[in-house]
Amino acid sequence: MEFNLADLFEIVADTCPDRTALVASDVRLTYRELDERATRVAQHLRAAGVVPGDWVAVLAWNRAEWIEAQHGIYKARNAVVNINYRYVAEELRYLLDNSDAVAIFFERAFAPMLAEVVGTTPKLRHFVVIEDGTDDPAADAAVVALGAVEYEAALAAASPSRDGLGPRSPDDLYVLYTGGTTGMPKGVMWRAEDIFFAALGGGGFGQTPITTPGELAGRVPPDGSELRSMVNAPMMHGGGQWVSWITFYSGGTVILNVDHHFDPEKVWRIAARERALTVMVVGDAMARPLTEAIDRLPADVDISGVVSVGSGGSILSPAIKNELRAKLPNVFVLDSFGASETGAAGSVMDMDGPAQGPRFTVNEQMTVLGADWRPVAPGSGHQGMLARRGHIPLGYWKDEEKTAATFVTDPDGVRWVIPGDHAVIEADGTITMLGRGSVCINSGGEKIFPEEVEMALKAHPAVFDAVVVGVPDDRFVERVAAIVQVRAGHPVPTLAELQESCRAHIAGYKVPREVHVTDVVPRTPVGKPDYRWAKRLALGETD
Repeated sequence: MEFNLADLFEIVADTCPDRTALVASDVRLTYRELDERATRVAQHLRAAGVVPGDWVAVLAWNRAEWIEAQHGIYKARNAVVNINYRYVAEELRYLLDNSDAVAIFFERAFAPMLAEVVGTTPKLRHFVVIEDGTDDPAADAAVVALGAVEYEAALAAASPSRDGLGPRSPDDLYVLYTGGTTGMPKGVMWRAEDIFFAALGGGGFGQTPITTPGELAGRVPPDGSELRSMVNAPMMHGGGQWVSWITFYSGGTVILNVDHHFDPEKVWRIAARERALTVMVVGDAMARPLTEAIDRLPADVDISGVVSVGSGGSILSPAIKNELRAKLPNVFVLDSFGASETGAAGSVMDMDGPAQGPRFTVNEQMTVLGADWRPVAPGSGHQGMLARRGHIPLGYWKDEEKTAATFVTDPDGVRWVIPGDHAVIEADGTITMLGRGSVCINSGGEKIFPEEVEMALKAHPAVFDAVVVGVPDDRFVERVAAIVQVRAGHPVPTLAELQESCRAHIAGYKVPREVHVTDVVPRTPVGKPDYRWAKRLALGETD
């Protein structure tokens, strides 16, 4: 059976054309309108000489045009190159050159930086500018220098007909550039069919995966019972894309947060106004301020319709989950784990009693492999590497060495992806995540994963956020250093107080040996810790 992302979306759009598909600030689009605008994007690309198999970049904040362009790029059988809107010129130059992108959709504010790097990216030849309200002569001059066509003009001149865009293939590429915690961004290449089943629900989470594309139409619920998802993650990140696609494939409504700064009270107001059933966040960086904002909401902001709050891309700490559940006792708190290389790997929904931390229920394709690439026996207590088989990526774009190290074949000829996460498989088949090996701390021969120390620190009532790194130690090679952001209105805790609190949750050798207090713990746009910054601060290398 052939499963293609654009074909599947068109099936849903034809099933519920008049239903609202997207809400992005003042923009509201039905499935018919979103599909037509995406089709115009695809037709524009074809008319501009962009051929199937080419890669097309998107450089923009969350906005309706991001989703329109993404859908249109797939309709034209091209791959989307997701660009971090926080990049500086050198990072942008690297990504455009590495991806071989031939076209780019970009907001006017980014025009000067794009014009600065375009001379070193010879394959990039077509430019479409999205108006964002920028009033800057330098941006205007850069747009002219690039020879960019204006987005709305491009759509207006393009055909709304799907004719000539197919047939498409399940082998059409889905690409996701991932920065990770070390090294330059890497392009993870998926077949469209594989990402659909690995990360986009396969026709509906909690249901048997569909076996033919046409079955998707039968899974679209009637009007009034559709999923309404508040998406707060950036679309340039897999988490934002995946939740949006899952919602679209169910015939639901994506409520996209388009703000450039996370405003938790505004998120709740939008969720109430748009009758969101689910609110998607990225780890504690979003969940903690969202939780604290509940007490500040005016009486006329009714969030009683919210059924679940789910985190993707970063694991929630037990302290945050417990606080959120206490304030919203009728709301499910769903913690999901996944990676650019694995797709949606597992989830945990703490229903009763205290939250248990990063222990996930996974599908049959996920397991923990030992050093011999054999599955570790459940309940043995042996640590191994998280691994997935079945629907997995083709590899990394232009990086055969990294592909060979991450995608391995076991003695039985089964191909696995091993993204670098250490884990233990429990007797009941659930998997407890320990942490990413690239930031693991080696103290006296003991492996310490920063994630579990960070969770222990955030259990202290005065700690708003925390990042943990290893710093050189004359005796133990490395010692644990904690960078802490104190919650407003609380006194700064001493190292001894934090150590005492941590010992209730983790072994003594994992407890921080030094603490650095900072006004704000910087995180990436997708809510992940900036370990490089934390390391520099702990070593006294920042201002």
